[in-house]
Amino acid sequence: MRIKTSLTAFIIAAFCLIPETRAQFPSFADLAEKLMPGVVSISSYTSGGNTDANEEEAAPSEFLGSGFIIDNQGYIITNNHVIDKSETISVTLFDNTKTEAKLIGKDPKTDLALIKIDTKRPLSPVKFGDSDKIRVGDWVLAIGNPFGLGGSVTAGIVSAKSRDIESGPYDSFIQTDTSINQGNSGGPMFNMQGEVIGISSAIFSTSGISQGIGFAIPANMAGWVIEQLKQHGTVKRGWIGIKIQPNTQEIATNLGITANQGVIVSGATEHGPAQKAGLQAGDIILNFNNQPIDNTKNLSRLIAETSVGTLAPVEIWRNRQKLTLAVPVEPMPDDIPQPAAKPDIPEDSLPIDDTAPTDVLSGIKVSDITAAIIEQYTLKPEISGVIVTDILPNSDAARKGIKIGDIIVKVDKRNVPDSNSFNDYIREARRENNRPVLLAIQGRDALHFVAVKLMNHD
Repeated sequence: MRIKTSLTAFIIAAFCLIPETRAQFPSFADLAEKLMPGVVSISSYTSGGNTDANEEEAAPSEFLGSGFIIDNQGYIITNNHVIDKSETISVTLFDNTKTEAKLIGKDPKTDLALIKIDTKRPLSPVKFGDSDKIRVGDWVLAIGNPFGLGGSVTAGIVSAKSRDIESGPYDSFIQTDTSINQGNSGGPMFNMQGEVIGISSAIFSTSGISQGIGFAIPANMAGWVIEQLKQHGTVKRGWIGIKIQPNTQEIATNLGITANQGVIVSGATEHGPAQKAGLQAGDIILNFNNQPIDNTKNLSRLIAETSVGTLAPVEIWRNRQKLTLAVPVEPMPDDIPQPAAKPDIPEDSLPIDDTAPTDVLSGIKVSDITAAIIEQYTLKPEISGVIVTDILPNSDAARKGIKIGDIIVKVDKRNVPDSNSFNDYIREARRENNRPVLLAIQGRDALHFVAVKLMNHD
């Protein structure tokens, strides 16, 4: 208690005795005064409807959020989750004028929506900035409608960029410590030039109120989505039919490339654009449509934003050399084809050959895939590889998440027809300075690649 009291007294004294310390912090007053007329409060309503003829009408519900005006025609951006189930949408302008809004379009995959109001009142649209130019540590200003209180201003800094919070396929959030609470959703986040660089979308909280971790959709992503909604009322995305995974240092070393280059193709949809163009599992995509690739979200977004009908050049790394393929971009299907799932195989149900030792180098025991296993677990008859029947708990394979029942189809991009071939490949890697091996594993959902370090064997 004494330590806390002394520290508090020190801080108060420092700020009281040294006024120039306070002067070092910026005032946002001029910026807030300029920007607040462009921000609106949004109320979306659902009637609830009749649940049964013999029951009372369900009570209506209201959801509060924020938005901002982007042009003099009355277009307003907000979050999809603010208006998703609404039957009517009401917008309150800065001067407390209320008007009904029309839904133009929404995109659940990015949590963005576009609405429009018709009013004769002069509007104060805000401008978009370049969200790619913001840096961690930059000041940002958020304006919104927290808890229905109306135009409220909070300030903070950019805490991180390109955050993936697993809310959608194109996550690349700006993280901020700016106070964002319920009702701020859909409100703008500004840089110090008064430009929108993000749209407040989510918070991380254990209590429902701000705990200094908020997330905003980058303006550069939102701009393309909003233009699609304005033109079509929906988002038309490109698609080439691939599954991808991040490149890692160990996988990169095995393939003779640096870890910060590209992403790995773990599979291609049968008869899809990528497969027809020649892309294969194990290829590393370095460049898509003349844009360098450094992570999976970046590639997914680039493909989605490429115009349908484009013949996109795709630079890949295969067999330790660069190749360029031309891949046609097709419309993203509503129901994207998925590879057939591998059934769950209970660990205690595999016919294990106890006479076959677990490989002491890889930490994995494998068995041949027999006709009985194919029939018992309804595997595809043409499947090839070996099935994992045991893993040493202290092995790198165990740490990398390889499980009993996984099917290893390739080692170092070479087919594995049987357990003897698997063990031969492992021993070969041992002779080559105990280098890691690259395993292609058919898991339940898809093929993926894992680089496994061999165990020390003296």
